Amino acid sequence: MPVCRMCTQNYPNSQFVSGNGPRYQVCVRCATENDMLAEGETTSLYSDELVKSRSALFARRYRPWAFLGAGWLLFLTFGTGIELWSNILLGALVLGTLATPVLHFLTSTKFQAELASLTP
Repeated sequence: MPVCRMCTQNYPNSQFVSGNGPRYQVCVRCATENDMLAEGETTSLYSDELVKSRSALFARRYRPWAFLGAGWLLFLTFGTGIELWSNILLGALVLGTLATPVLHFLTSTKFQAELASLTP
């Protein structure tokens, strides 16, 4: 696979800008960042499959935070009136509140590695 001469990353041929001179062997990302593309020349940085994969990755990353926020909202609005279940829900929410930041921190390197493999 060819190597971009600006960022020295390996990409497939479809991710390179065609042209000679300063645009020779430059990937689409570097060409976009350095304004090497003409006005009418649009390139696809992300295919539909890649967009879906990146969206799923971010959804998996921040899903515990969304569930935790929704859980606290439900507890504060409806959960305080139920005798036994409010204590169980409160215990689960406290446990989730303590565990979620720790798990988020521990899985950050895995997330960065997966994101780097999905970045064109």
